[in-house]
Amino acid sequence: MSSPPLRLAILEADTPQPQTRDRYGGYTGVFTALLGAAAQSLSPPQKLDELVSIKGYDVVNKLHSYPALDDIDAVLITGSRHTAFDSDPWIINLVNFTKLAIDSGRVKVVGVCFGHQIIGRAVGAPLGKSDKGWEVAVTDVALTAKGKEIFGLDKLRIHQMHRDILFDFPADSIPLGSNDICAVQGMYRPGSYITIQGHPEFNAEIMSEILFNRHTVGIFTDEVYEDGMKRTPIPHDGVAIARAFLKFMREG
Repeated sequence: MSSPPLRLAILEADTPQPQTRDRYGGYTGVFTALLGAAAQSLSPPQKLDELVSIKGYDVVNKLHSYPALDDIDAVLITGSRHTAFDSDPWIINLVNFTKLAIDSGRVKVVGVCFGHQIIGRAVGAPLGKSDKGWEVAVTDVALTAKGKEIFGLDKLRIHQMHRDILFDFPADSIPLGSNDICAVQGMYRPGSYITIQGHPEFNAEIMSEILFNRHTVGIFTDEVYEDGMKRTPIPHDGVAIARAFLKFMREG
């Protein structure tokens, strides 16, 4: 007899750009598409809804939009244009909820980009703005031995969209990867949390839209924009990362 689907809450810390929103809805839709591709890539292929039931929560605009911990098995915190070390009420709420989930010892926590940084903040890691500027589009990440084991890869290629970073790994975490731009690219605590600084859920279309819109309003210089657009079509390992997330969330 198969086990019931894992109950996953996706905490939406931002709204996608307009074209992406039209295609997927919120970030719950973007991550559902990614996790669905990961389920299809399993051997044998599986249907996502037989593995995971997903519900999204807007934690930016609805301050009390959180599930009861007893009603979920895992949480995924999305990326965001916001800053994980700010003191906005919704960010403080999110950090506190993340601490409760980690402290529960039962609810698994997954963090992506901003979510990776929120988990770092919740467990006491230092974070702030990088002096190396933006990391955008597909970049290479060198994996640790544990990173290679978890992702099933020798090295990682992943979309990036960040300027904020964790300055160091939390004391209780196992490092998963790093590169010259950002030393803390992913971390893991068995049975507790797994994070990645990059964006496994992004594809070339999503990345191109963000680069174009941020360049148009002057957030990105011509140089950052043109360099990012060159690397946007490079194949990346988003599905392999999502497979690792599924395995982590469903482990006993």
